[in-house]
Amino acid sequence: QVQLMESGGGLVQAGGSLRLSCAASGSIFSANDRAWYHQAPGKQRDLVAGIIRDGTTTYADSVKGRFTISTDNAKNTVYLQMNNLKPEDTGVYYCAVFFGQEVYWGQGTQVTVSS
Repeated sequence: QVQLMESGGGLVQAGGSLRLSCAASGSIFSANDRAWYHQAPGKQRDLVAGIIRDGTTTYADSVKGRFTISTDNAKNTVYLQMNNLKPEDTGVYYCAVFFGQEVYWGQGTQVTVSS
């Protein structure tokens, strides 16, 4: 079992940056996929960015060119660099790690972007 702990959220003005981290309690080297999801108030949880074992990344259209996902297997940590933040980026960000059919979720970190 892997436990995930997100950090790095906070309050930022529009145009600012934040770097989210997701630290795993165990090795995520063999994970098929690592991803970040965003849940805006009253909305469903949506995929923001994902990275698979070979390093291939995918992004939601709304964050392309602004967000970057990366992973440090030595530190068992997944990052989300968020630049040029917009008020619509406000919400809770969750990291997820997939081992085949098993998925582990973090508890989420709040990001609030003021206009």
